[in-house]
Amino acid sequence: MAGVEHSAAISHALAEVGPRLKRLRTDRGVTLSALAEVTGISKSTLSRLESGQRRPSLELLLPIAQAHQVPLDELVGAPEVGDPRVRLKPRHLHGATVLPLTRHPGPLQTFKMVIPATRSTPDVCTHEGYEWLYVLAGRLRLVLADRDLVMGAGEAAEFDTRLPHWFGSTGDGPVEVLSLFGRQGERIHVRAKPRSRADDTDADADADER
Repeated sequence: MAGVEHSAAISHALAEVGPRLKRLRTDRGVTLSALAEVTGISKSTLSRLESGQRRPSLELLLPIAQAHQVPLDELVGAPEVGDPRVRLKPRHLHGATVLPLTRHPGPLQTFKMVIPATRSTPDVCTHEGYEWLYVLAGRLRLVLADRDLVMGAGEAAEFDTRLPHWFGSTGDGPVEVLSLFGRQGERIHVRAKPRSRADDTDADADADER
């Protein structure tokens, strides 16, 4: 069904090219003879093109567009804007809900992850790659080599995934994370230093004293 609609849209666009060419030429007061001389296309071919008896091709439209000094898409008509919504298909991985945001394969993949509070026991792993994490909501626990960090909303981290690592919830509640995963050696230019769990403890102690 989609293929039929696509073919119909193409046929309609091609049928509109001839009238558009004629309207553009006559609005500018250019005769067929004058246009033929400038483009090198015969007068009869231009006439058939405008009447729809000749199928438009790139070889014909390019010199006409250059003669009128208009972009090529003005001759063929700009396509209608399609539905901009991206229909995400969530996956479930190690207890987390993962929504791939990258629609095409490539060296950099982006995911939104919703990690439940129950995923709070570290289980470190290593693999090739480089990862960036940005906390959207909640509190994320990140274990990286010998470091144990807690990150809040708006904080980011980046690390080489060949290092032993794990991330999940602190156990207090779910956490939403934006994850970008790239190939080895890639770097991101914006860096944010995450708070450590010790910093959080100190902050809580200060608050209690106040």
